[in-house]
Amino acid sequence: MSEDRLVRVDGDKVELESGQGGEGGRGIYWVLKNVLLGPGVRKIFRPIEEGVENVPAHGPAILASNHLSFVDWLFMPLALDRRVTFVAKSDYFTGVGLKGWAQKRFFTGTGQVPIDRQGGRASEGALRAGLKVLERGELFGIYPEGTRSHDGRLYKGRTGVARLALEANVPVVPTAVIGTDVIAPPGKIISKIISPTIRFGKPLDFSRYQGMSEDRFILRSITDEIMYAIMELSGQEYIDMYAPQAKELAAREAAAQEEAETSPQA
Repeated sequence: MSEDRLVRVDGDKVELESGQGGEGGRGIYWVLKNVLLGPGVRKIFRPIEEGVENVPAHGPAILASNHLSFVDWLFMPLALDRRVTFVAKSDYFTGVGLKGWAQKRFFTGTGQVPIDRQGGRASEGALRAGLKVLERGELFGIYPEGTRSHDGRLYKGRTGVARLALEANVPVVPTAVIGTDVIAPPGKIISKIISPTIRFGKPLDFSRYQGMSEDRFILRSITDEIMYAIMELSGQEYIDMYAPQAKELAAREAAAQEEAETSPQA
């Protein structure tokens, strides 16, 4: 199959433009992982890797992980011999100047597929990008929560991971990263040097639901099963609420608390 290209989402149209985020970045990926970046990261942080044998040595699979920090995408693939592809905002691939060039090469080389969100159907674009990766027999990484946890708890998963598993007919490997939020909490690049844990669970097989990828009840059931497996691996407290809603609620409560503390007493 030809290289992946930029995923544009406009209605149901997903267009791919040559030369970005696909097979062409393999050389850069290998150099970054094995020469420029990987050895240093391993030496400094000494990550703990568990259950690596649960990730298929060959063939397509989805790695569904919790999401605590922006460095999750670095430590999780580092644990595996195989390349893992994620999706990322297209902004990371269109910068100008030396910084833009370096950023583009870095994200392309580390297995990211750019998504153009201007069409308003980013989730559909991510799904189609994931299908392309899986059709090549590769590993696709996804964060079902859709965003980083703001408080270290595990939040309700989006059903895109279930749709992808059914449409591609591939296993889902539940994955947990532990301690990355201590290394790089929100708003900071590196805060503390500790050894994070990357833990892979046994693959989940949802082939019994084949042909039911449009059934929202089935999709929710599959997603909840995946999130439960991630919870067991990570040890996180599970909150049955989407992460952005929880973050907004926490911000409102914090603002109300601050106002109460600063307002003059009657």
